[in-house]
Amino acid sequence: MAHYFQLFQDCLPSLLSGLQITLIMAVSSIALAFILGVIIGLFSISHIRILRAFATVYIYVIRGIPLMILGLFLYFGVSAITGIRFDPLVASIIVLTINASAYMAEIFRAGIQAIDVGQTEAARSLGLGYLKTMKKVILPQAIKIMIPAFLNQFITTLKDTSILSVISVRELTLNGQIIIARNYLPFEVYSYVAIMYLIIITALSILSKKLERKLKYDN
Repeated sequence: MAHYFQLFQDCLPSLLSGLQITLIMAVSSIALAFILGVIIGLFSISHIRILRAFATVYIYVIRGIPLMILGLFLYFGVSAITGIRFDPLVASIIVLTINASAYMAEIFRAGIQAIDVGQTEAARSLGLGYLKTMKKVILPQAIKIMIPAFLNQFITTLKDTSILSVISVRELTLNGQIIIARNYLPFEVYSYVAIMYLIIITALSILSKKLERKLKYDN
């Protein structure tokens, strides 16, 4: 047992470095995915048929491609065709953003459609345009509905970062693998990695449940 904790102490600087990259990837991609998801979500409920069609195709295609394949396609496939050499961290953020945005778009669409259509009709009858109706009436209510789902998507994206160790981004999982290549102690090192993920994801899950209860109480 003493050896286990001593090894953890030795591995900790490298694991924390990887954890920092993991959090940068997750936070950056979920912020960008939120923006892109809002746009795609608005397209999906638009009255313009071509925008709805684009949103439908985008969501089905992105959700239908495994994250690992998307990462390999961008990092190796696109690089081979264009000659552009992506930085692994940048490529990972792009891939996670694209992947999460399709789910964010569905969350956004569901949140908007959960609001009674009568509120939109009332706002329009008062002379508010489409954008003002969304901004002043619909979105403030819809955001409350969406927040727990957004947090759950953040948790999913955080876990998905481990998959992108396949494109050599030095996140938590890959740093763990590098340590194992040096000391040949997979059980110990992978347990450290698993525990670090577990602590962060459990904390976020508890936050999500508390926030969900608070929002229900406020309503």
